[in-house]
Amino acid sequence: MKNYISMMAMALFLALPLQAAAQDISEDRVRELVLETIRENPEIVMEAVAILEARQAEAQAASQAEVLSRERDTLERDPNAPVLGNPEGDVTVVEFFDYNCPYCRRAKPEIEALLAADPDVRLVYREWPILGEGSVFAARAALAAREQGLYEDFHWALMGMSGRAEESSVLRIAEDIGLDVAQLRRDMEAPEIDAHIETSMRLAQVLGITGTPSFVIGDALVPGVVDAEQLQTLVTDAREPEQ
Repeated sequence: MKNYISMMAMALFLALPLQAAAQDISEDRVRELVLETIRENPEIVMEAVAILEARQAEAQAASQAEVLSRERDTLERDPNAPVLGNPEGDVTVVEFFDYNCPYCRRAKPEIEALLAADPDVRLVYREWPILGEGSVFAARAALAAREQGLYEDFHWALMGMSGRAEESSVLRIAEDIGLDVAQLRRDMEAPEIDAHIETSMRLAQVLGITGTPSFVIGDALVPGVVDAEQLQTLVTDAREPEQ
């Protein structure tokens, strides 16, 4: 509240007639004038708050757009990130996710529907394990499955599992889809896996992403579960500049 009063005090002082402004008006007197104005017109407090919030939103959007532009190549073309859908697609959807995130699991059928409906979508996955040791183990195992050509099968199986992703449940699913578990364990220690997760952490930080799932589609950064229709709209919006 002090910040709002100070802001309005300055605005009121600047609005005073020149004769009054020329006088030595003390800070206490200015505050009295402001408080008197607020008592007579209490709605101006909410107006000031709305203006301040709008300016903050504009500044945040501008900063986010700058970061998206700077990180575009890493987000969309990182050779160390799994790609599903059409690798040559004209629009890239990037998803930050965690295998233990219930909302990410809810998003699974929506993403599958988008890929089925639009053959020109590239889907880039950013493994971002933030929900405990089980999430880290699952992410490392999924990334390691690339060496056996089974990332996509493993990913969908982990997303469709019931219960938490922990070492035992992850390895059980790995066996079920035909992964060589001994090789998987070895491949989980590869430096490329550390690099992928570290890059996901950095990107999430600079983009201001605070939870999963979060999507980057064109110039839009969208947090939370998004249904297939909304995803398609975002893809269409991202595609339009290319037309």
